[in-house]
Amino acid sequence: MLRRRLIYILAVVAMLGQMAFAMVTTAMQQSPTIDEPVYVATAEVYRQQQSLRYNPEHPPLGKLIIAAGTAFAGAELDPAYPGNQTRLGRHLLYETGNNPFQVMLLARLPVIVLTLVFGLVVLFFARDLAGAWAGLIALALYSFSPDLIAHGSLATLDVPAAGMLLTAFWLAWRARERPKLYVPLAAVALGAALATRMSVLPAVPLLILLLALSTWKARPGVLKKRLAEAAGAALGAGLIAIAVVWFTYLVVDPRLRWETPPGLPELTGLKAMVVDLLPFPQAYRDGMLVQFKFENKLYNGFLLGEAYKGSPWYYMPVAILIKTPLGMLALWVAGVFTMLVVPKLRAATLYLLPVSALLLLFTMVGARNFGTRYVIILPMFLAVAAGAVALIRTIPSRVATVGLLLMVAVSSLRTFPYYLPYSNEAFGGTANTHNNLHDANVDWGQDLARLGQHLRTKYPGEPVWLIYKGSGVPRYYGIDARDPYSVPVSQIRGLLVISDSRVALASPRLKQMMEGSTLIDQVGYSISIYRR
Repeated sequence: MLRRRLIYILAVVAMLGQMAFAMVTTAMQQSPTIDEPVYVATAEVYRQQQSLRYNPEHPPLGKLIIAAGTAFAGAELDPAYPGNQTRLGRHLLYETGNNPFQVMLLARLPVIVLTLVFGLVVLFFARDLAGAWAGLIALALYSFSPDLIAHGSLATLDVPAAGMLLTAFWLAWRARERPKLYVPLAAVALGAALATRMSVLPAVPLLILLLALSTWKARPGVLKKRLAEAAGAALGAGLIAIAVVWFTYLVVDPRLRWETPPGLPELTGLKAMVVDLLPFPQAYRDGMLVQFKFENKLYNGFLLGEAYKGSPWYYMPVAILIKTPLGMLALWVAGVFTMLVVPKLRAATLYLLPVSALLLLFTMVGARNFGTRYVIILPMFLAVAAGAVALIRTIPSRVATVGLLLMVAVSSLRTFPYYLPYSNEAFGGTANTHNNLHDANVDWGQDLARLGQHLRTKYPGEPVWLIYKGSGVPRYYGIDARDPYSVPVSQIRGLLVISDSRVALASPRLKQMMEGSTLIDQVGYSISIYRR
């Protein structure tokens, strides 16, 4: 028994260890992605100036977590800087004498640690449902997920919010046995998710109902008493979650100084009522209006080689098929099927599947077709569901499970350290992702440092023309490049370097530049180099 327990612990350590190695390596090599400088600079404003004025579209907790890392960077920030949040991020990293590599690594480390902690939540959740081996299966899928490694190594809010929501649902499941302990803890986790990203709001009614259901299940007896306790659990959980959100704002600014920014949309109907009824600080409600403003825009998209305007409902399901390892997709399906047919697991489906479907549906009707990061909950929740296959105790099932897990591991390891542009082998692998998807699915500005090194070592002294989509400053990385839009196309001679997201949505002028060029190289599977 002791030996088996030791082997189990070693397996957990090995899986989380390889994930940690992959995330830290990725964090050290990548330049800032498009969103990161905004979050990092806002985190420093929170820490140094106790002000909520930047980045209201996202609540403070995720950025406070980032600030726990940047506090060790000793970064200087001009309190009188007049720029917007995007310019503020560039100012912090490149214009104040700070070391961008050090600042970004320290900003990313707290998210990396949190991502590893959520791996333990996946392990414990699956183990609670289907036993010890289910926990290992779930953890294997989680720890080798290219999407989780990619976004868990960035100073962004997607993984923290999704992991906190997962924790809330796990604790809600545990509340079926000990509601007095786990209902308050689940409410705290829910409040933490709400205080990190507003995108988790649709899950709130579902979790509150499940906490009431868990309390009902745990308290057999007189009907009226059970109803009262279930209602009390739901009400208490809601109040705790609200208090957590208020607390995070008060941590930033105990006086809650806030001025509503100009240009917010005037809502009517159901949306207006929802925003008005939210029991959160005004800054939170105004942040929701900013999100609605984003959703009211018409964006350019790119899917399977076709550029388009708008947001087709099928974008996210197709992107998930492209960006998820094939073995993982198979185990997700097998796990969901197992949970539905095994009687003792049917109740558990309520804690995993509806929230996954609900948040996926919201992204499908949303306006922003920018990446699977918007459904980063899926590789968390469905990893837990996949662990249920451990209950099928036939030799063919076990052999198939091991084989599929090996497929996932091999596919993930093959893309190291380029996890952000990963796609599975059915769609041509990581090298082909830019032909099917764009933006945060493949090219989020992460390879500027790699480009600088690549140009110095392989193309020294050659003239460079750069079209870069990202938040980095090329000159900082030793890239001395000209803007090809500043001269007639006939004058562009030398290396034409283009971010693949720009290639995907190429304008007529850019297409003209590319037609007279030859593709000769690629950097990080996100930047293409042409020769003219």
